[in-house]
Parts: sequence; C-alpha cells; structure tokens
Amino acid sequence: MTEQRSRPVRYADAGVDIDAADATVRRFAEIATRTRRPEVLSGIGAFAGLFRLGEGYRDPVLVASADGVGTKLLVGAAMDRFDTVGHDLVNHCVNDILALGARPLFFLDYLATADLPQERRVEVVAGIGTACEQNGVALLGGETADMPDLYRDGDYDLAGFIVGVVERDEVIDGARIEAGDALIALPANGLQTNGYSLVRELWAIGKGLGADHDRQVLDERYEELGGSLGDALLAVHPSYLAALEPVLRRLRGIAHITGGGITGNLPRIFPEGLGAEIDRSSWQPLPIFELIQRTGDVEDAEMFRTFNMGAGIIVATAEADAGVVLEAVPGAWRIGRVVERGPDDPPVRGLEG
Repeated sequence: MTEQRSRPVRYADAGVDIDAADATVRRFAEIATRTRRPEVLSGIGAFAGLFRLGEGYRDPVLVASADGVGTKLLVGAAMDRFDTVGHDLVNHCVNDILALGARPLFFLDYLATADLPQERRVEVVAGIGTACEQNGVALLGGETADMPDLYRDGDYDLAGFIVGVVERDEVIDGARIEAGDALIALPANGLQTNGYSLVRELWAIGKGLGADHDRQVLDERYEELGGSLGDALLAVHPSYLAALEPVLRRLRGIAHITGGGITGNLPRIFPEGLGAEIDRSSWQPLPIFELIQRTGDVEDAEMFRTFNMGAGIIVATAEADAGVVLEAVPGAWRIGRVVERGPDDPPVRGLEG
C-alpha cells in the first residue's frame, strides 16, 4: 500500500532544484556573452547553438574533439578551487585540434553533479569562459546535469567539446614527416591534465582519508616546487595556440603530450616506418616530476608513459625550418629527430636511461 504523504512531492525533494538551476544558467549566459563571436547566431537557452561558418574559406574542414579533466577535479575540490579546471578543459581541447592545424571556433561544456553548490558551478564555467576569451573561442552552449544518486555528495564531472576549422590543404596530419626532420618541444608547466590518478595514489588524495588529510597533504610546501604540492598540481594546462599559430605552415606534425606521455603520443603523428630519437639531455624534467618519481620510486619508463615530463607539445618540422621555429616560439627547444624505424625498433628511442 502506498504511504500517504503530508504534501505533494516536488522535484527539489528528489535533489533537483529547477529554480536554482535556472538562476545559475542565467549567470552562465552572462559568461558566454563575453566570448561571443560575430558568427554566433544564437543565445544561451535555446535547444542548440547556431554558428555560421562565414566567408573567407577556400576548402574548409571542420575539426572536432572532446575531452575531460580526469581526476584533477578531485585535487581542485580538495583545494576548494573550481575555476582552474574549466580553464584546463578548454586549453586541452584547443591543443587537441591544434594538433591537426585547426583554429578553434566554438566550445560546449558538460557539467554533471549531484549537489555541487550553484556558486561552485558558476566558478567552473567562469574558468571555461576565461579560457574561451583568451583563445578566441565562442562558448556556444552546454549542459548542466543534476543526477542525484548517480554521483556522491559533492562529486562532479566535467567534459568539453570543441569545433575548429582548417583549410583542407593545410591539415597537419604527419603525412609529410620524413627521416631527418627536427623534433621541437614546447614547455609544459606541470602535469597538465594527465597522471593524477597515479599522483593521488602516492599521496592518498581522495582515497577516503578525509578532507583534512587531503588538504594537509596538498598544502605542504616543497622548496624545489617554490610553493605547495597543491599549487604545483593545479597549474593550468597551457594553450599552445598563440605560440604555434605563426609557424603552423612550417610544421609537419604536432603531438599533444597528454595521457600516455611522450612514449604513447609522439608515435601517433609518424607515418609507417618512422620513429623518434629523443635526446634526454636536452631538458631537465620539471621539479614536480622529480618529486613524484622520488616519492613513489617510479621507474623511468613509467614516468615517460604517464606524464609529459615537461614537454607539453612536440612538433616535427623540416630541418631547414627548425631554426625559424625555435626562434619564433618562446621556450622551445630541440628535443630530438625523426629516424627510420625497423619492425623490431621501439617507436621512441632515447628514453630508456
């Protein structure tokens, strides 16, 4: 027999407050307005976003990508910081389509939670908006999903979707890479958005030991980091668009060093029969990576296939263009070269020791 209730049940009783959500969406719209481009034909609140490609393209190809921030979200929540992860998300997606030579057009986000406070939601989207402004990307829309019982109290997840454009004859797909080409790296400023599950395992962050434990671990200061562990782990994933845009036509391949590290990502740009020879003496890994390796006694091979190790993006260019690229891109260095690869050769040499 159905139990008699004293009053009618409302959606808010199930954990979804429509009025609060509507007020938050209005604040999202204010953020999106700051990123508006002339091609945007719709406002926030419609069932879908409209974007006019416009004139000025000869043979345009749309380039799309989707990604998330992973368990870096847990580190941010433990530090009570919610804006930087939105910034991370946009920059990561911008870099992914940049790897094909594309410039970004518009971005959409997906935020799912059970009961993340409305103010925190605004902070997340504000970070997204800031990064969109910096990259010239329109924040075209998104979705905020309240899903009580699917997420634990305070948990949330974040994903991003980006669309860019490149002329068909300017797509950078690695097809022109040849043995002897130079490999040039651009510096990362930290883990970017990968490897956080390993880091959390080492310091037991988000492992059920409580908020006080997590905050104490993250607030600990290390001389080599010049600050706290949490600050180093939350360093914003940089966008490489502005640095590489002036030299895109000189590049034959671009590898965004994300999950899988140098070992897993660099081979993705090579044609069959080619690989990389890396000069490990050409750079010193960032102090955060040395701290991680020392704390967990992590082997070299595991470090290089988990983290970027300080090389956020690696590009391939003809040797004749290497000097121009190095001079034009701040902080870039020659990290290695493209070599012929036999059937039994590893795709990336030089990281073994």
